Amino acid sequence: MDHFPIFLATAGRRIVLSGGGDAALAKLRLLLKTTAHINVFSPDAAPEIKTWAAQGKLTLIPRAMEPGDAMCAALFYAADEDAVEDKRTATIAHADGALVNVVDNLEDSQFITPAIVDRDPVTIAIGTEGAAPVLARAIKADLEEKLPSTLGTLARIGKTFRKMSYELPFGRARRDFWRDYYFNAGPAAMTDGVKAVQPALDALLDDHLNRKARTGHIAFVGAGPGDPELLTLKARKALDEADVVIYDRLISPEILELARREAIMLDVGKEGFGPSTPQEVINDLLVEHGQSGAQVVRLKSGDSTVFGRLDEEIDAVTAADIGWHIVPGITAASAAVASIGQSLTRRGRNASVRFLTGHDMQGFADHDWAALAKPDQVAAIYMGKKSARFVQGRLIMHGADQNTPVTVIENASRPDQRVLSTTLAHLPADLADAEMSGPALTFYGLAPRAASEAAATLITREFA
Repeated sequence: MDHFPIFLATAGRRIVLSGGGDAALAKLRLLLKTTAHINVFSPDAAPEIKTWAAQGKLTLIPRAMEPGDAMCAALFYAADEDAVEDKRTATIAHADGALVNVVDNLEDSQFITPAIVDRDPVTIAIGTEGAAPVLARAIKADLEEKLPSTLGTLARIGKTFRKMSYELPFGRARRDFWRDYYFNAGPAAMTDGVKAVQPALDALLDDHLNRKARTGHIAFVGAGPGDPELLTLKARKALDEADVVIYDRLISPEILELARREAIMLDVGKEGFGPSTPQEVINDLLVEHGQSGAQVVRLKSGDSTVFGRLDEEIDAVTAADIGWHIVPGITAASAAVASIGQSLTRRGRNASVRFLTGHDMQGFADHDWAALAKPDQVAAIYMGKKSARFVQGRLIMHGADQNTPVTVIENASRPDQRVLSTTLAHLPADLADAEMSGPALTFYGLAPRAASEAAATLITREFA
């Protein structure tokens, strides 16, 4: 990001603005929500600005800005809607030591003003780095509809109660208390009026002080193939609740960003034929954090029940008497096959589909190659890049047609997805030429559908 978002303390500080027209009015309507001392320089200010000055909401100086006028100002806005005058006033403000914003001039601005959802003291700032202000306004409108008007009142009452909540242990106990207040007890009390909120808050604290400490729990969560929009709602909720996230190598950064910033993030990535975290170490981490009372998310790529060594981890936490549950995810096969416009099964072609792994703990995995070599069979082969020649040899040995279509999809569902369309005969060579370095899924018996084929051809033409 080019602009780092912060919330600037404005109470009692100066904010200076040069301008008196529409651009100045737009900025002032927002600035007047602060507790800053606002000075406006304009020889011909709009009537609204004069009215605000008469009401004591700002100070209007009816002349053009001069050197020294922005001294000790926290912020300065050049809003004269004239490029020459804006450059002049911005130069003055720079010299006076103020941070400068030139309206509708991103390049010459030191900061930008975001779209704001105001539920004082709850403030949500939405910025697009100047690239899409219409989008920022649309997001603002959506949030305005979703956030209750009473949210600010609840926050103000809650702010006065923060020291009282320190009676609860730091961490999850306090988070659970405040979650209960803002999403349950507080809104319920507001239906009886503001005066009912404080007694409800007192009663809620007593209730939480008398609760037993929350026991540790493990959620085995399928993170899907990488696109954060393919996460289930249960997966999102589990990440939001997690104190500890133990994740695999293939989890995308966009999904990890959804975890709470206070959560402990532990990378236990495994790589086929490469560096790996021993399974015993992963089991020990699950038990260690579960026994400490943490809410743990064991985040696995795709669906945790498919080639995820899930049973070994469940056995470990069960033996330690730690509670657990499974949150299924979209397996890579479902996302990948959708990207080429195909289905895994089709009437008259195949009534079953095989999910295979290219290798296991002993090396290349063996399967019922004779059955798979029959016409019209479909298989999704996980971890199959390095075993491509082995798979090809086994299938041809058992009579498979060498012209059988094979599609390899790298980084399924992600922005850098690539599709290689080939045949069984050319699979190892084309795969080597493609130099795929990301996680890939091999579909035996499927080619991209015509609607998807053009994109696939563009990506793989040099490998055909």
